[in-house]
Amino acid sequence: MNEERLDATFAALADPTRRAILARLRRGDATVAELSAPFAISQPAISKHLKVLERAGLISRGREAQRRPCRLKAAPMREAVDWLANYRDYWEQSYQRLDALLDELQRPENER
Repeated sequence: MNEERLDATFAALADPTRRAILARLRRGDATVAELSAPFAISQPAISKHLKVLERAGLISRGREAQRRPCRLKAAPMREAVDWLANYRDYWEQSYQRLDALLDELQRPENER
């Protein structure tokens, strides 16, 4: 796993505007104008967010005649999910130990 790419992915995902842009792109390609419509920020501000997403490898920009649609590229998110999965195992084990302790504490004193 590429640590720099993982860092870029998490940094890009840290911003709620960028997450909203990715959510919109999940439904299909969109232009900068289409992506900026729901936000109360300028198109240049949206373009800056798009550059961050593009550097992280989360989107690509194409060219179709006069349109320059943005497209979701989800592979870096899969790498982030895989990295986080290591911690899921840790938490599952912690919850299992907690469940065992709670079961022990709920048993009557003479059965312990």
